[in-house]
Amino acid sequence: MLDNLNKYRVILASNSPRRKELLSGLGVDYEVRTLPDVDESYPAGLQGGDIPLYIAREKAEAYRPMLQPDELMITADTIVWLDGKVLGKPGDKDEALQMLRGLSGRTHEVFTGVCITTKEWQRSFTACTEVRFSPLSEDEITYYVDKYLPMDKAGAYGVQEWIGYVGVEYISGSYYNIMGLPVQRLYRELLLC
Repeated sequence: MLDNLNKYRVILASNSPRRKELLSGLGVDYEVRTLPDVDESYPAGLQGGDIPLYIAREKAEAYRPMLQPDELMITADTIVWLDGKVLGKPGDKDEALQMLRGLSGRTHEVFTGVCITTKEWQRSFTACTEVRFSPLSEDEITYYVDKYLPMDKAGAYGVQEWIGYVGVEYISGSYYNIMGLPVQRLYRELLLC
């Protein structure tokens, strides 16, 4: 499938091991290209899914000057959205513990913005998944943070890890979106390229 991509060299502009795994799962041949210190800030007025979409587009613009005419690049950004606030990657253990306490027993949204870019055109979209955590004990939260070190994950958790097994009681939307790349939607978009 996706034979239409044979005319491109596909670039994944991400160091995320989860995004690499998910894109590989689509059977896409790609290479990883990353730049140090790509700005992930966003205007203060943005809300929810507009935030990762803005960041994914900004990442694409940072890489665009390096793109060759035969290259297609995928950029993405994922946030956890709770009570009108972004839960990004925690800065330290205490912040990770605090985030998980806030998610415990509650429903939140995970938004991923994805941008597909070539020299000639760009298309982008946002995916949203609703996730409900059962109430988590302090021991469960501490165990997870100590053992799995989720500092590189939005909202301080990886749904594919222990905390997802014991804590996630309900998902509405793409499971893979929670991991950082809504591959079903990406596949549909790539078919149009």
